[in-house]
Amino acid sequence: MRVYFTFEPREDLQKPLVAEFPEVDFVFDAKLNEEQLMKADIVVTYGEDLTVANIALADKLQWIFVASAGVEKMPAQAIAERDIFVSNVRGIHKKPMTESILAHILALKRGLPFIYEQQKKGEWNKKTSLSELNGSTALIIGPGAIGAEIGRILQAFGVHTIGCNRSGKSIESMNETYVIDDLKAHLPKADIVISMLPSTAETKYLLTYGHFEMMKDTAIFMNFGRGNVVKEEELVRALQNKIIGHAVLDVFEVEPLPKESLLWKLDNVTISPHFSSHSSRYVERALEIFEPSLKKWLDGERDLENKVDLLRGY
Repeated sequence: MRVYFTFEPREDLQKPLVAEFPEVDFVFDAKLNEEQLMKADIVVTYGEDLTVANIALADKLQWIFVASAGVEKMPAQAIAERDIFVSNVRGIHKKPMTESILAHILALKRGLPFIYEQQKKGEWNKKTSLSELNGSTALIIGPGAIGAEIGRILQAFGVHTIGCNRSGKSIESMNETYVIDDLKAHLPKADIVISMLPSTAETKYLLTYGHFEMMKDTAIFMNFGRGNVVKEEELVRALQNKIIGHAVLDVFEVEPLPKESLLWKLDNVTISPHFSSHSSRYVERALEIFEPSLKKWLDGERDLENKVDLLRGY
């Protein structure tokens, strides 16, 4: 059994893995090598390096473990036609992403950008508006593993949480949960609107200018799911017209965000370069999901954690 990593974990993470599975031939590469791919039974990848041609070469490949939650850049049809099992690390991002989102919210509520600017200028200036997170309402669109964790932490700050998902099924860390089709009815309640939606055919351009019109003019809109949930031009128009208070964006339609994008020029937007999930513990957490799944696989089990339906996109 050969397990081929198309990236190199730190040596202190490789050694215990190799020691735990002496019957497995592990190969770690800094980038994808087609020769190694042809020999692999299992591939561990970040999900952005595999192509249709690669899948055609990988005759022995049975399982792809994606060390990422997003799978939209993978050759879905080619993988599905081969009936290759795919699983990912859904939920791995919930700790660092929740901390990133909370940091942005508290920074805006408590005036940290203003404080930093005055410090640069060497000015003692109290002329800014501060508000509290306590007592506010947050609407989370797509309260999956990450969204549920965000809700749990926000509740600890005294925030009322509303979730919108496909089923309307109750989520433990949401005070209220509704179907996403009723989203517009609940947007006016929210002080903070957080999109955690994946990229699928159903979610592409789901949010329109009309949705921003339904929000409070003081609302903070945050997109930490996927960039194509809203057309950039519609979001720019909403921000230019000040129909919402501020946007915090970690994901974009085009990445890296082009220098000519109007988003760079707006004073009511915070741009983060799609790294809210980054953490020095990322690969460590990914292997914590991979190792028990590999044990099951070697024992002939196929009921693995975080199975992905690539044709659905999640």
